[in-house]
Order: sequence, then C-alpha cells, then structure tokens
Amino acid sequence: MMRTKIIDKTTRDKTTQKLTFAEFIQVKPDEGLWELHDGVVVEIAQPKGKHETVISRLNGDLTLEFKRLGLPYGIPTSALVKSAFTHSAYRPDLLILNETNLINEPFWEEESTVTFKESIALVVEVVSTNWRDDYYKKYGEYSAIGISEYWIADYLGLGGKEFTGNPKQPTLTICLLDDESEYVKYTYRGNELVKSRLFPDLNLTANYILGLS
Repeated sequence: MMRTKIIDKTTRDKTTQKLTFAEFIQVKPDEGLWELHDGVVVEIAQPKGKHETVISRLNGDLTLEFKRLGLPYGIPTSALVKSAFTHSAYRPDLLILNETNLINEPFWEEESTVTFKESIALVVEVVSTNWRDDYYKKYGEYSAIGISEYWIADYLGLGGKEFTGNPKQPTLTICLLDDESEYVKYTYRGNELVKSRLFPDLNLTANYILGLS
C-alpha cells in the first residue's frame, strides 16, 4: 500500500506525495474524517461548539423545508464531493443531495462520494481559521462542478474584508451560479433575512443561521 503523510488543515506539508482520488480512497484511514486537497490527504479537525450550532440549525430548518416542499432531498452525515478537474475531494459541513440522481453516481455505493451537479442541491461550509479554503479554493471547485448554490457561514468574521466588511463582521455569503457558470455573491449580516434560490420561502436571519441569536 502506498504510504502518505496525513496532516491536518493547519500544518500541511507541501512536499507530501500527491495522490489521485483512487489512491486516496485506498489509503485513507477508516477512523476520522478526511479530505483530499490537490492530492494531499487532510484530516478534518474536531469542530468548535458554535460551528456545530450553525450546522445543527441549518440541518433542522432546511430538512423541514425540503420535506414541506416534497423534494427528494437528503442530508448525508459524511459524504464527499469529488472535484471535476483536480485531485480533490471535499467533505462539506452540510450537503443536500438530490437522491434521485445517486443511481448515476459511480462512487456513491462504495465510497459515498458524488461528482455530478445534478446530485448536489446545496453545499454549506462553516468558516474556520483556514478561511481561504472556503472563500477561494472550494468556491472555485464548487462552481467548476456546477453546484447552483453554495453558502459560506462565517460566524466569527474571519474572512477577508472583501467578504466580511470593514471592520470585519460575522457574515453569511450565499453564492448563486449564473448563466455563465460563475458565482454571484450575496452577503447577509445581523437581522437581514437571507434569500435562497433553492428555498425562496425561508424566513431566517443571518444572525440566526450564524448562531448569534
């Protein structure tokens, strides 16, 4: 079996041997949660309590909404999203799947991994200290796949000022894919009501989603 140095998000070794996705699924440990970033295996650290609050609220409210609408969606606990163009596979903080398309996914049954935009209704990432991953790397990867809606929940206002304001503030950024397959970003703060293309009837404020109220 090929050996690789497994590292966390804050201490990546740029000299680590790069892996393909096929090699990654062979060598990643059974214990813990792992991602593949440009061929480098990365362990996902234990999240903070507020991070879990954000995910718990969204999981509950979004599940209620797609159930109310009768949509064939589901939220897996640890599925991967495979990049379309790089040796990367990400484990979003929250992923809403269109379960009717999973039959077409080549890696779903064995690896709980999706690759097609038709399978992915919504992705949410909660920002931690490695905020550039969410605002730049995953932003680019998710748009390349064609994921129509991507939320970035930055409850500490860690992202750059272009995203979180000046001075920096807790911010929810909703990225919507346009007709040219590029994201248009909309930012929400405080008691502003968020506007989702997928769930237009949501009545949630940015502060609520970010665990601040």
